[in-house]
Order: sequence, then C-alpha cells, then structure tokens
Amino acid sequence: MNKLLASLIAGLFVSGAFAQVPAATVVTPATSAVVKAEAKADKATVKAVASEAKVDAKADAKVEKAEVKSGNIKAKAHAESTDTKSKAHAQVAKADPKDKVEAQAKAEKVDAKADAKADKAMVNATAKTDKVKVDAKADKVNAASATTAVKAEGKADVKAAAVK
Repeated sequence: MNKLLASLIAGLFVSGAFAQVPAATVVTPATSAVVKAEAKADKATVKAVASEAKVDAKADAKVEKAEVKSGNIKAKAHAESTDTKSKAHAQVAKADPKDKVEAQAKAEKVDAKADAKADKAMVNATAKTDKVKVDAKADKVNAASATTAVKAEGKADVKAAAVK
C-alpha cells in the first residue's frame, strides 16, 4: 500500500511539472498581404470542402443504388429458383407410382441446378455491389485528400505572405 501511495504522489508531482503554461508566443501584426492570403486560402478551403461533400453524396448515392439493384437481383434469383423447384416437385406429384423414384431423382437434379444458378447470381450481385462500395470509398478518400492538400497549400501561402 505504501508503494502504491508513493507512486501516486510521485505521479502527481511529475504531471504538475509538465502541466506548466508555455511561454507566450510573439504575435506579429497582420499585413495586407497576409490578410489577402488568408482570405484566398479560406475561399479555396470552402470550395474544396463543398466539392468533397458533393463527391461524398454522389458516392453514397451510387452505393445505395447498387445495393437496391443487388437486392432485386437476389430476390429474382431466389424466386426463379423456388419456381423451378416447385415445378419439378409438381412433376413428381403427377408421376405414376412406378415412375415416382425416377421423377424424384430428376427433381433433385433440378433442385441442385436451380440452387447453383441462384447462388451464382447472388454471388455476382454481391461482387458488383462490393466493387461499387470500394470505388465509392476510393472517391471519398481522394476527395478528402484533395481537401487536405488545398488546406495545406493555403497555410503555406499565408506563411509565405507573412515572411514578405
């Protein structure tokens, strides 16, 4: 307990030493060149942020559209599979008792093919949606990067104007 108390007290003193107020920075008066550079940088930053928001909105719309389309494709594939299976099982029900085993075997083949076809359609739809999502994410990152570059360029211009 004594060691714990000693380490807590030592930590308090150490954190107090680091928490001191830094020396005041020297503020230079703003010249007209600096003011103009700041205004230009702010204008460019606003434009870049608006552009980034527009790209983000378009990317989100593309993703949503792809997800809806994928959902429709998946539902259609499932419905077709179910329809094909039900027709095959209807054939089994209509078959004569002596041909029932053969009809059931045929129906099982149809079931397997229908499931495979539906699975393939679903996988392809998911893959397309995933590709759209990746492209949208890349568009968003590129737009954010461009905005960051514009902001950095504006800061550099302001610093350069301050030096003149």
